[in-house]
Amino acid sequence: MSKLAQSVLSGERLSLARLLTHVENDTPEGREALDFLFAHTGKAHLIGVTGAPGTGKSSLVNQIALSFRKLDKRVAIVAIDPSSPFTGGAVLGDRVRMRDLAGDQGVFIRSMASRGSLGGLAQATSGVVQVFDAAGFDVILIETVGAGQSEVDIARLAHTTLVVEAPGMGDDIQAIKAGILEIADILVINKADHAGVESAERALKSMLDLAHPVPKVFQHHGQILPAQRESGKPDSTDPKSILWIPSIWRTIATTGSGVPELIGAIQAHATHLHQSGEWSLRERARISAEFDLFTYQILMERLRASLPESKFEQTLDSIQKRKISPREAVNVLLSKDDK
Repeated sequence: MSKLAQSVLSGERLSLARLLTHVENDTPEGREALDFLFAHTGKAHLIGVTGAPGTGKSSLVNQIALSFRKLDKRVAIVAIDPSSPFTGGAVLGDRVRMRDLAGDQGVFIRSMASRGSLGGLAQATSGVVQVFDAAGFDVILIETVGAGQSEVDIARLAHTTLVVEAPGMGDDIQAIKAGILEIADILVINKADHAGVESAERALKSMLDLAHPVPKVFQHHGQILPAQRESGKPDSTDPKSILWIPSIWRTIATTGSGVPELIGAIQAHATHLHQSGEWSLRERARISAEFDLFTYQILMERLRASLPESKFEQTLDSIQKRKISPREAVNVLLSKDDK
C-alpha cells in the first residue's frame, strides 16, 4: 500500500483511482494509505457546492472547473449522488453534466454514492478529499447530494461554501427560513435567465440584512471593508475587525454567464480566510470533528471486541424492558470494561 500511495504522490491516475476505491470501501489498505498521506495534505482549496435538487449544481460545478483550468489550476471533483433506500444503488449521474471536462488530464472526477448518509455527504468523503489533496490538486470541488434545508455537513469540510438557489424554488419565506443559507460564504442564484430572479435576489438580500446589520459592516464596489470601531475609524491592523458578508451572484450555468465573476468572489474569500486567520480556524474545526469521529469509531470497535455479543444483547433487552436507561447501560459496560 505504501507503493500505491507513493504512486499517487507521483501523479499516477490509475493508482489514484484504485486508492480512492480502497478509501471509499474503508479497507485496511485504505486506512493505512490515509495515515501515510496525511503529512502531504493541507494545501488544496476545498470548495463545497450545495443547494436543493434542481438548482443546477452539477452544471455550475462544470463551469467552475473549466474556469479554474483556464487559470492553470489542477481540479478534483467529488460528486455525491443519493443512494436508493430500497436497493442501495445509485445512478452516479452527476458527471453527465460535466462532459466538457472529459479528456482533461488536469481534472479528476470521482462520483460517490451517499450510501444512506445524511447531511449531503458520503461517510468516506473526507478521506477521498484527503487523497486528492495529497495528490497535488489545487482546487477540490465537493458537490453534495442536494438534500435540502438540513444539508450542512459540507460547512465542516469545505473552506468556501457555495449555496446555490434558483428562481421558482419557493416563496420568499421559504428562502429566508432555509437553515442551509446560514452556512453560505457565497450565495449563487443559478438559472438567472428564468423568471423570478429579482424576487429571489430580494429574498436573499433581506435574509442577509437580518443577519448582518448594515451600520456595522458595509461593501464598497464589491469589496469588504473593515467594521467600524467605537472611535468611528476602521482598524485595518486588526484581522478580527474585517468581517466577511456573503455576496450574491447571478449565473447561467448552461452558458457560463456570471461564472468569471463568481470565480473572483471565490478567490476573494480564500484571500480573506488567509488574511484574517480564519483558514487555520476552519482547518482546526474540521480536524477536530474528524478526530471526534475516529475516536468514536475506534472506541466502539474496542468495546465490542472486549465484550461477548451475548452481553450486548442482554443489555439491549434490559433497555427495551425499561429496566435501565441507555446512558446507565453505557456506564455499566464501560465500568466493567475498565475492570
